[in-house]
Amino acid sequence: MSSPYEILGVAPTASLDEIKSAYRRLARKLHPDLNPGDKSGEERFKDVGNAYRLLSDPDKRARFDAGQIDADGAERPQPRYYRDYADAEPSGHYANDSGFADFADGDDPFAELLRRQARARANRRGQDLHYRLPIAFAESIDAGTKRLTMPDGSTIDVTIPAGVVDGQILRLKGKGAPGAGQGGPGDALVEIEVVADPRFSRDGDDLTLELPISLTEAVLGDRIRVATPTGEATMAIPPGSNSGTVLRLKGMGAPRRGGGRGDQYVRLTIVLPKGGDPELTKFVSDWSAGKAFNPRGEAKA
Repeated sequence: MSSPYEILGVAPTASLDEIKSAYRRLARKLHPDLNPGDKSGEERFKDVGNAYRLLSDPDKRARFDAGQIDADGAERPQPRYYRDYADAEPSGHYANDSGFADFADGDDPFAELLRRQARARANRRGQDLHYRLPIAFAESIDAGTKRLTMPDGSTIDVTIPAGVVDGQILRLKGKGAPGAGQGGPGDALVEIEVVADPRFSRDGDDLTLELPISLTEAVLGDRIRVATPTGEATMAIPPGSNSGTVLRLKGMGAPRRGGGRGDQYVRLTIVLPKGGDPELTKFVSDWSAGKAFNPRGEAKA
């Protein structure tokens, strides 16, 4: 790590005026507002600022010269004893720009930059806070309200828009961390986690449900109740339905952004009684037309 003296280009014996002069010259040259897009210059500007913060403070400079702190202001391990860290300032990059106050009194553009930055810090907007909110699959289809518990125990009522999808982020304005001065609070960013329902799959605004039906319902047809994410609907099974037949419940899917709703598709699966049925076994054994039917040949045709 470079010495703060090397960064500012001054000798270890430099006076405070010489340090201020060196900083002002480099800061004018490297300030990001005067060099937009220059990433390397922006990093050098940060290094120059950190070096000036250290060397412009007599106590920090003396402690650096004595080897008690490093160029970032962090404590160095001392043999057989150590400083009382409870009263030490934060290590690493410094928390404020109070050491630059005297540079902001001028009438030149650089002084105006420093004044603008000071005003921005004094009225800094609060940070955005990030949360994750699990909701049931049914709650993702229809609009509703879900209560989110914050780390401090307080709660926020989150309005869930109809048709929200897994991973969607909802922004709650003004529900983040408080700001400084007139900066105002940040926002709460709530990422929605839709808990899967094993009965349904979703493709865009359309839903698909696998529905078991009996052999009687498949052969003769019937009207049955079918589950939807938010309740039940009545659906007609046509006579002679096969496993894999797909029926549609129009407008029973997820809400569309432009209005209306997608559809729910119902894929039929014929399920026989467990343990078999003697009457069914006898019928099939005696059913000559059934024996003559080749569904695999039918499929090829």
